Amino acid sequence: MTEAEALIALNQLPKTGPVKIRSLIEHFGSAAKALKQPNTTLQQVQGIGPEIAKLIADWESHTDPSAEIALAKERNIQILTQQDTAYPAALRDSHGAPVILYVWGQLQERDINSIGIVGSRKLTHYGREAARKFSFQLAGAGLTIISGLARGIDTAAHEGALAAKGRTIGVLGSGLMQVYPPENLALAEKIADGHGAIISEFPLQTPPDRQTFPQRNRIVANWSRALLVVECPSRSGSLITANMANEAGRQIYAIPGPIDRPTSSGCHDLIRDGATLVTDGSQILDDFTHLNFTTPADEQPRPPETYLDLTDEENAVLKALAHDDHAIDDLVNTTQLPSHKISVILMKLELRNLVQTLPGQRFKRRR
Repeated sequence: MTEAEALIALNQLPKTGPVKIRSLIEHFGSAAKALKQPNTTLQQVQGIGPEIAKLIADWESHTDPSAEIALAKERNIQILTQQDTAYPAALRDSHGAPVILYVWGQLQERDINSIGIVGSRKLTHYGREAARKFSFQLAGAGLTIISGLARGIDTAAHEGALAAKGRTIGVLGSGLMQVYPPENLALAEKIADGHGAIISEFPLQTPPDRQTFPQRNRIVANWSRALLVVECPSRSGSLITANMANEAGRQIYAIPGPIDRPTSSGCHDLIRDGATLVTDGSQILDDFTHLNFTTPADEQPRPPETYLDLTDEENAVLKALAHDDHAIDDLVNTTQLPSHKISVILMKLELRNLVQTLPGQRFKRRR
């Protein structure tokens, strides 16, 4: 058995997390040697009690690393260990680093220039707009956006990065064959198809549960160079992620919201406790200048007017919004396009950060 196969086997066993697996490796010299030990010897390792020792000693009854490797290959999924060069260096150096990373898509060296973006699943219009705006700006400048592919702010952050034709990484709290939430499967596929990667430390068919999400959050916190909290209440998993990032020495940013809205109270708590208040992505980019990150010349951000190639119909809608905000009926009269087509165009332009939706289903051009 190879060391990688042994690590996959240990990672598949219940109740053997990265810390316990590391203890086994330090005690016996390798994961492969640990799997050869009898129950009584395994119990001599710190943190390995009788129950876990029994599972490890009888690992062949509970796990099949060969089948896992074959399934990953069939689904075009990489399995990385900490010894692989593609394994993120920032994550490898963190406490409790995953012993295994499943990667759907491709990781690149420039992903070292990354920022985590997190927030509430129950987002407001304000939160969605802010997440898309910041993600669009930061990804367009060359930063990789890391988030959790969850509903709400996470989804908006990934969408903003894609609209900027930048890179983004989704970290799952489930196995890669159990994408959650299921409605984000199409988003995951788009990310993995040349725009970044979807990753997980959990075996391929692991379902999500309350324990897996906090484990996912530590990956976002430790991998990212900095963390941006967009919108969250005072009791939120995003604050746990922010605390993890702070303990790891990462810079914390927070976007303020209306002072009477509980949906932003968590961000206000962070700001009061020392997080940097930001209102535009350029403020974060100014802090990142010491990293000297670069983007390939053919991927450098272009001026807003030429950032993306627009169709004639999309340009017509943008032109109609040049001087004022309008309802869809106004745009129908101006462009002579049917309302259903205008609705689709507005959605696309909003994702590209060119159009903003206002209350009352009115729309305005951003620039």
